[in-house]
Amino acid sequence: MGSHFNPALAALVFTAGMSMSYATAAVGDFYFRAGLGPDRATGATFMDLDCSSASPAALYGCGQGGDGAPYRSTGDFGQGVAFELGFGHVTTPTLRLEWLVEYRPGLIFDGQTNFLDPGRQQSVTAESSVLSGMLAAHVDLPALGTPEFVPFVGAGVGVARTRIGEMRMTFPRTMTVVPGAARTGSAWMISFGAATRLTERTTLELAWRYADLGEVRTGQGEGQVVWRDGSHKPRILDLAATRARFRSHGLRLSLRYLF
Repeated sequence: MGSHFNPALAALVFTAGMSMSYATAAVGDFYFRAGLGPDRATGATFMDLDCSSASPAALYGCGQGGDGAPYRSTGDFGQGVAFELGFGHVTTPTLRLEWLVEYRPGLIFDGQTNFLDPGRQQSVTAESSVLSGMLAAHVDLPALGTPEFVPFVGAGVGVARTRIGEMRMTFPRTMTVVPGAARTGSAWMISFGAATRLTERTTLELAWRYADLGEVRTGQGEGQVVWRDGSHKPRILDLAATRARFRSHGLRLSLRYLF
C-alpha cells in the first residue's frame, strides 16, 4: 500500500513541533532550578587598605618590592566547582525573573608576594569560599535559536559573602601568618546560554557566567611571624586588613523544573 504525502498534515505536525520546541512556560508560572559547573577565578592582588597605617600596622607598607612594583601579593583563587539554586517567575513570554544563590567552596589562593627579589621563596596561600545571592533577569531569545535550542541572556545584582582563612606567607627563614576574615559586599553577574525542553515541566540549561563578587579581605587583628627552624619565639603582630577583588567565570549545567 503506497504512502501519500499530506501537506496539511505535515504543516500541522511541523507547527506542533515548533510549538513544543520553542514553548516557554506560561506567564505567571514559577520554577525551581538547580545546577553546578566548573568555575575559574581570574587574577587577584592583595594590597593594604591603607599602606601608611601604623596602628594597626599595614602588612605591606608603601614601599616598592624586589620587582619594582608596590608591595603586594599576586596570584589567583584557582578553579573549583560552583553550586547554584534558583527560584524563578515567568513574567512575560520571554522574560524570567529569578532569585539566584551560588556557593563556591574550597577555593585556594595561590600566589607570590614581592618583598624579596624575584626567584626567592615568598609564596602566599589561603583557603577561601564565596556565597552569593542575586536577583537576576533572563531574556529568552527563541527567534535566534533553533526548534531544539533557545538561547538566552541574563544579568543580576546582589550581595556576596566572601570568606578567607589564615593567609600564610612563606619566606626562606620565616613564615608570616595573617588572620582571616569574612565580608559582605555588592556583587553582579552576566550570563548567556541555551536551553532545551526535556519534558513538559523540565528544561535543561547550559550557560556561561561571569561574576564580580566584590572584595576578599584579610582580618584586622593578631598575626605572627614564625621562624621555620624554631630558633626564635613567634613575634606577634597587630595587623591592618588587606583586600583583593574576586572575579570568576565558568560554565553551569542546570535543570529547571516548573511547578
